[in-house]
Amino acid sequence: MMGIDPGLAHTGWGVIEQRGPRLACVAYGCVATPASQPLAERLMKIHHQIGAVVERFRPECVGIETVWFGQNVTAAFATGQARGAALVACAEGGLAVGEYTPRQIKLAVVGEGSAEKEQVQYMVRHLLSLDRIPEPDHAADALAAAICYTTHENGRFA
Repeated sequence: MMGIDPGLAHTGWGVIEQRGPRLACVAYGCVATPASQPLAERLMKIHHQIGAVVERFRPECVGIETVWFGQNVTAAFATGQARGAALVACAEGGLAVGEYTPRQIKLAVVGEGSAEKEQVQYMVRHLLSLDRIPEPDHAADALAAAICYTTHENGRFA
């Protein structure tokens, strides 16, 4: 299964697999697009690179974070566009999609919907038995979204 933390500047991705009752990290990374690049090119890069991850690792499903509309509506709109580009790549790969709020992801990974970013990163490392916290933080957040998918769709931790 795959997880995506969408963002126009940085879209994190992570691929995990379930081995019996355990989860294992397969790969993770981040698609970075510079602000100096035209919007259409940035979205195309996200689409192509997420598509390449889907093609390489062949996940069957994806957990993706929903857009949070906080104080900065402009940033939320840009995140929504990046999210759309990533979702199209996933749809092209035939992936089942689970969409989760930041609160749902934190609750699934940490057990607390208002958990701090550091707590989520620590638990991602722990749940996937990694030597260190995945970097950049967008990749760790993507792995958290994939973990969340397992709790919601499989009922594994429910």
